[in-house]
Amino acid sequence: MPLPRTRGTALRHRLAELRGPDVPAKALDARALAALAANPGCKRRAILDGAGVNKAALAGALGSPSAFGQSQFALTRGNAFEAKVKADGGAELLRLVREKLDRGAEPPAHARVPELTATGPEGRTARTALALREATEAPGEWTLLDHPMLALDVAGSPAFLEPDAVVVHPDGSWTVVEIKSFPMLDGSADPAKVGAAARQAAVYVLALEEVAARLESAPRVRDRVLLVCPKDFSNLPTASAVDVRKQRAVTARQLDRLTRIEDIADALPAGTCFSPELPAADLTAAVESVPAAYAPECLSACELAFHCRARSLESGAVTSLGRSVRAELGGLTTVEDVLSAARGESGDPDDPAVAALRRAARLRAEALGQEAVAGCR
Repeated sequence: MPLPRTRGTALRHRLAELRGPDVPAKALDARALAALAANPGCKRRAILDGAGVNKAALAGALGSPSAFGQSQFALTRGNAFEAKVKADGGAELLRLVREKLDRGAEPPAHARVPELTATGPEGRTARTALALREATEAPGEWTLLDHPMLALDVAGSPAFLEPDAVVVHPDGSWTVVEIKSFPMLDGSADPAKVGAAARQAAVYVLALEEVAARLESAPRVRDRVLLVCPKDFSNLPTASAVDVRKQRAVTARQLDRLTRIEDIADALPAGTCFSPELPAADLTAAVESVPAAYAPECLSACELAFHCRARSLESGAVTSLGRSVRAELGGLTTVEDVLSAARGESGDPDDPAVAALRRAARLRAEALGQEAVAGCR
């Protein structure tokens, strides 16, 4: 007699059906998770990322290929710089950690670099947790975990995350290390890029806190991460301590607000599948069956942004103008609704948004020397 299927097993089977037959799942990394947390109202991204759908391939099959992602040159340069930072057992990296975050500790003359190889992401996650526990239980030593694997529950589905490095200090505390290839000029870097790195590191901090909470004596996960970048125009590493408490709090709050994946999956029509091998019409219908929450910010964070933007413009949704504009317009959800309210053809005059639009229309007409729009007086 077969064993009853658990809810978790049933969910994994359902998500595999959504990906398509024999389509491997695409791992959800911290960069994508930070972008997902920044737009918690988008059920489309939540279900696609939760199911491990390759959104770049999906966008191409929909006829809206994505321009999102890093160039091969940037990836190669980043990998070369990271290898330089971690050379000689991570001696330079550990020196930077001590200099920027733990000056009171003994200099890292040598450090433990445990082997983290294991089968599959689950195996690597377990091996990482074991290495962290062993390092914490052996105080007085520096330990460098090179590309550990962490797991974070996202809307009822595990996301496996791989930070560049995690350092265990002699006092047993843990620090996330982010290594980026953009330069740090005169001690400072591009604020937008630093902000993106901080949001990504905050995801790792959250995942580490879950590991720490499972230990008998939970170690401290430091809320200041180390950002390592090339110094000026050289290839020499330099570093800065970045406080990610704000980013961590925002990300945790947004992840808690995400609609659970199984609830979205249960609401989909029977037979829904997002395989890029499907006919374009069927694939479009499948994607459109899941509500999206498009905003211009999606263009720099999601592979489906061009497809969603086209649909948003076709429907005249005000979200295509930006979240801040949408928030100001209250119950007016389309551009036509906004124009109609401004012309005095519809809308409640007591609605603050409607009143503001009519006042703006009247001022525009006066400024252009035109007769006031009917109904705006």
